[in-house]
Amino acid sequence: MDKDEIERIIHDISLEHGDLDDAIKLMETASVIDQLQLKRMKKRKLLLKDEITQLTSKLIPDIEA
Repeated sequence: MDKDEIERIIHDISLEHGDLDDAIKLMETASVIDQLQLKRMKKRKLLLKDEITQLTSKLIPDIEA
Protein backbone atom coordinates (compact mmCIF):
# COMPACT_ATOMS: atom_id res chain seq x y z
CA MET A 1 0.00 0.00 0.00
CA ASP A 2 1.29 3.42 -0.87
CA LYS A 3 0.86 6.56 1.20
CA ASP A 4 -2.09 7.90 -0.83
CA GLU A 5 -3.99 4.64 -0.52
CA ILE A 6 -3.40 4.48 3.23
CA GLU A 7 -4.59 8.08 3.63
CA ARG A 8 -7.73 7.32 1.59
CA ILE A 9 -8.49 4.27 3.72
CA ILE A 10 -7.93 6.28 6.91
CA HIS A 11 -10.33 8.92 5.61
CA ASP A 12 -13.01 6.34 4.76
CA ILE A 13 -12.66 4.59 8.12
CA SER A 14 -12.73 7.93 9.94
CA LEU A 15 -16.03 8.77 8.25
CA GLU A 16 -17.52 5.45 9.31
CA HIS A 17 -16.16 5.98 12.84
CA GLY A 18 -17.84 9.39 13.00
CA ASP A 19 -21.10 8.03 11.65
CA LEU A 20 -21.07 5.29 14.28
CA ASP A 21 -20.37 7.86 16.98
CA ASP A 22 -23.39 9.89 15.88
CA ALA A 23 -25.59 6.79 15.70
CA ILE A 24 -24.48 5.67 19.17
CA LYS A 25 -25.26 9.08 20.66
CA LEU A 26 -28.67 9.07 19.01
CA MET A 27 -29.41 5.55 20.20
CA GLU A 28 -28.42 6.42 23.77
CA THR A 29 -31.00 9.21 23.82
CA ALA A 30 -33.81 6.92 22.65
CA SER A 31 -36.48 5.89 25.13
CA VAL A 32 -36.00 2.21 24.29
CA ILE A 33 -32.41 1.06 23.82
CA ASP A 34 -31.37 -2.18 22.16
CA GLN A 35 -28.42 -2.95 24.43
CA LEU A 36 -27.06 -5.71 22.18
CA GLN A 37 -27.07 -3.46 19.12
CA LEU A 38 -25.51 -0.63 21.11
CA LYS A 39 -22.76 -2.95 22.37
CA ARG A 40 -22.05 -4.15 18.81
CA MET A 41 -21.85 -0.59 17.53
CA LYS A 42 -19.44 0.43 20.29
CA LYS A 43 -17.26 -2.61 19.61
CA ARG A 44 -17.19 -1.81 15.87
CA LYS A 45 -16.28 1.79 16.68
CA LEU A 46 -13.33 0.62 18.81
CA LEU A 47 -12.16 -1.73 16.07
CA LEU A 48 -12.26 1.14 13.58
CA LYS A 49 -10.25 3.34 15.96
CA ASP A 50 -7.63 0.60 16.29
CA GLU A 51 -7.47 0.22 12.52
CA ILE A 52 -7.02 3.99 12.10
CA THR A 53 -4.19 3.91 14.64
CA GLN A 54 -2.46 1.02 12.86
CA LEU A 55 -2.72 2.67 9.45
CA THR A 56 -1.56 6.02 10.81
CA SER A 57 1.53 4.36 12.26
CA LYS A 58 2.38 3.07 8.78
CA LEU A 59 2.59 6.67 7.58
CA ILE A 60 5.26 7.51 10.17
CA PRO A 61 8.74 6.71 8.84
CA ASP A 62 10.85 4.30 10.84
CA ILE A 63 13.61 5.90 12.89
CA GLU A 64 16.98 4.24 12.53
CA ALA A 65 18.68 3.48 15.82
